[in-house]
Amino acid sequence: MFKKILIANRGEIAMRIIRTCKEMGIKSVAVYSTADAESLHVKFADEAVCIGPPSSAESYLKMANIIAAAEITNADAIHPGYGFLSENAKFSKMCAEHDIKFIGASSEMINKMGDKASAKATMKAAEVPTIPGSEGILKDFEETQKLAEEAGYPVMLKATAGGGGKGMRAVWKEEELEKAWESARQEAAASFGNDGMYLEKLIEEPRHIEIQVVGDSFGKACHLSERDCSVQRRHQKLTEETPSPFMTDDLRERMGEAAVKAAEFIQYEGAGTVEFLVDKHRNFYFMEMNTRIQVEHPITEQVIDFDLIREQITVAAGIPVSGKNYLPKLHSIECRINAEDPYNDFRPSPGKITNLHIPGGHGVRLDTHVYSGYIIPPYYDSMIAKLITTAQTREEAINKMKRALDEFIIEGVKTTIPFHRQLMEEPDYVKGDYTTKFMESFEMKD
Repeated sequence: MFKKILIANRGEIAMRIIRTCKEMGIKSVAVYSTADAESLHVKFADEAVCIGPPSSAESYLKMANIIAAAEITNADAIHPGYGFLSENAKFSKMCAEHDIKFIGASSEMINKMGDKASAKATMKAAEVPTIPGSEGILKDFEETQKLAEEAGYPVMLKATAGGGGKGMRAVWKEEELEKAWESARQEAAASFGNDGMYLEKLIEEPRHIEIQVVGDSFGKACHLSERDCSVQRRHQKLTEETPSPFMTDDLRERMGEAAVKAAEFIQYEGAGTVEFLVDKHRNFYFMEMNTRIQVEHPITEQVIDFDLIREQITVAAGIPVSGKNYLPKLHSIECRINAEDPYNDFRPSPGKITNLHIPGGHGVRLDTHVYSGYIIPPYYDSMIAKLITTAQTREEAINKMKRALDEFIIEGVKTTIPFHRQLMEEPDYVKGDYTTKFMESFEMKD
């Protein structure tokens, strides 16, 4: 087992990893930018190293500084959390070259699954259902026209190096295709320095449902059931739940089998998620694979009583997975609390938290790094907490979430607490009748 793990991240996920390290008797090293000097992860880690100024590019993304911090503290492993360098093949390789274990996917695995076109080709070879469309990067507009006709409208153009909704265009009829093709390529080139595009059949009334998997270094994988991540705004998840209200026993079994098949086919090591789009007829299609821990991992932990960070660490240390697939015993919902103003188009709201009251009680979990007096810096993601409620039924979990949100007081900055409080009363959400388009018709009430 590792003696010391450096956490190449910040905020609540750094705190989350530190907690498991302490429980396992492993020393932890925090890294921080000058903007994060007063952050809780710096205070609770066994050691802390400043790695640069506030800019992510000069601190949390500065690979040489992080490797140097690991070497001067004699850390034998690095946990990247999510975001930042967690899916960076170059960083994974750099860790291996310095004889430091990267608690995540290998550089080869990240390259294989990180590019959407190659990931889709790999999944087709594994006989995992994929969305009809182009086999790889589109050569030209003529090929795009031909494939769109074969798949049948509506279709979706996507940037192969895309993320966060950039370089994506829905096309509902042939006469809209050329304009969408040109604008998507221009946006992709500007955002990613790569204008490569691919085309897919547009899935109508889609649900975004992911399956949590863990694979070991012996080629064995298991799944830990699903999470429904369909409530999104601009392709950013807002709330997640497990089990999905759309799921059936048969669908869960088929999707779980497909996810394990995908992980074992590529001999995946570590925790990851196989992401699917599920249409209104419960047909499911591989979308992408995230080769890291997910923001929403706590809800899975809650419903199966399982520490996913511990599992990541033990798998990285060469311990095999159990091989057992897990089914949810309870119902759990996560609300991402962001420092944003939901009444003003979710505009970021950095600043000082002047007063804080944290909810508690049975079945309430809060993952956060903030405290009264904490100054939320403007340089990073605006998420400041994850509020998780767990109960016997979905209805009870929603009622518990409403109560917990009422108790959750953050003053000094705007937050998304009012949004989530309203969401928990929305009739379609309460019925479990929502898709990835849910937020398109959502309006904040005064």
